[in-house]
Amino acid sequence: MKLEIVAVGAQGAAVAAEEGADRIELCSALELGGLTPSQGLMEAAQEAADGRLEIHPLIRSRPGDFLYSDADVDTMDREIRFLLNQGAHGVVIGVLTAAGDIDVQATRKLAHTALETNPDAQLTFHRAVDHTPDPADAVEQLVELGFHRVLSSGGAATVGAGIGTLERMVRRAAGRLEVMAGGGLALDDIPALHAAGLSAVHLSAKATVSTWKNRADSFGAPGDSDPTAYMVTNRDLVRAARAASR
Repeated sequence: MKLEIVAVGAQGAAVAAEEGADRIELCSALELGGLTPSQGLMEAAQEAADGRLEIHPLIRSRPGDFLYSDADVDTMDREIRFLLNQGAHGVVIGVLTAAGDIDVQATRKLAHTALETNPDAQLTFHRAVDHTPDPADAVEQLVELGFHRVLSSGGAATVGAGIGTLERMVRRAAGRLEVMAGGGLALDDIPALHAAGLSAVHLSAKATVSTWKNRADSFGAPGDSDPTAYMVTNRDLVRAARAASR
């Protein structure tokens, strides 16, 4: 199975490449659900990966829901152009309507921008699909919009709970679209996902690093959130995921 790792920095890109991942979803602010990486981060990730895997930046201009204003869409349009011109292999996008359906007009605009910028760019629809009434029903729309891949937990809190829907998505896709399982993925889920016909898995493989040694210091009282914490990619998790996916 193909293995995609979420990377939030050059460290993650290097680890994913060294441990044999097939691609990374590059983003910033994973603690906010992931936001568009900067051009500097894209360049650093490219240098760290050194051509050993594909880089697919997440295009998400702000945290929160997936109902975007015209200004939000314009911002993401610009981000797509810049990052594809830097050499990204594809982009990860998704826009919904207030009713929870795929916003066809906005999504088509972003997809068109990507393919206009680079006709070979791969289009991935992210886990906004899990907020639609039925992710399996969304597959046909995504095929029509020219997407190559959809990332989903099967509309459930975890991949393990959504395997039934993921299997329906694979059947609906019928080889026209890759269904990639991600969201609360446990390595023990991988054999069942393979049996269900999925060919790719996605996980953050994250670890939290902190330099806050004294939780009663000037930053706050014990029990407060840690202002020094940040996320990195855990090499052991990536290695285990690579082994399991093989």
